[in-house]
Amino acid sequence: MRNPWPLDLPSTVDRAAERRDAVDLAACDAIVVRDGRVLAAEGRLIELAPASQPPADLRVYLGRDGTRDLVALVPSDPAFGTDHDGIGGETMRGLRDLLAGFWDRGAEGARDHELATTAIAISQWHASHPRCSLCGEPTAPTLGGWVRRCDACGRDHYPRTDPAMIVAVTDPDDRLLLAHAAHWSPRRFSHLAGFVEPGETFEQAVHREVWEEARLEVTDVEYLGSQPWPFPASVMVAFRARTATTAIEVDGLEIAEARFVAREEIGPQVRDGIIVLAPKGSVARRMLEEWYGGPLPEPRAGGPVDV
Repeated sequence: MRNPWPLDLPSTVDRAAERRDAVDLAACDAIVVRDGRVLAAEGRLIELAPASQPPADLRVYLGRDGTRDLVALVPSDPAFGTDHDGIGGETMRGLRDLLAGFWDRGAEGARDHELATTAIAISQWHASHPRCSLCGEPTAPTLGGWVRRCDACGRDHYPRTDPAMIVAVTDPDDRLLLAHAAHWSPRRFSHLAGFVEPGETFEQAVHREVWEEARLEVTDVEYLGSQPWPFPASVMVAFRARTATTAIEVDGLEIAEARFVAREEIGPQVRDGIIVLAPKGSVARRMLEEWYGGPLPEPRAGGPVDV
């Protein structure tokens, strides 16, 4: 199956951690990011040269791409990029809106996805951690934006990432378990997923979440890969597993509905809008298509879209 974003290769952009406290951040080209959105046009990231950059509340060093240094820039003006500029159509776009376009562009899209994901994740960490968790005093960015330091007590704070597992469960007939979370838009279905709790392994989280949400016991838990998921600060760790039973009992709180679906059923249901699946470019979609055996059909024109 075509996979333009291999999961086992190094980053496409050198994070160059040794340069973080040495680079003039104001002299770097910038990815503009704010409130979980990045500046983009026609499915591509826009990179602004120093002379074209807006006033900034924050700059974070992203790394070195060839001979260029790149930063994530949070504009001071919260309205920056919210309207089309009338020239290149550049606007601030959410990562979910950009995933499919990035995926379709192969290796070039993988680079944009990597930069956008990092910019969103690190900027959201800064926005949610303005004060020291030890003494409550304000903190300030340092080390190219990868540390926030509290001058009052001398404590350094580092970005956090919350691991979450996602699992493709199949039954004895190799049907795939799809679930609808209670807070999702209508018809949206995906794999079971949940945060890893303190004191448990990823695999233990798989067993626990599947039991809590569907009352199914699983075996043959196998790691598939991972994907940064900055909504707001997660990394999705993907697995597949098997269950010997098909008697589903959803919890009714997190999961409102769950069903096993055969390969010959899922195509027509997607085309007709009966179910809406994860977007291209997400690890959930990769897991679906790996089980399906190839690219899934597209919904009919005018049908519902994933939100």
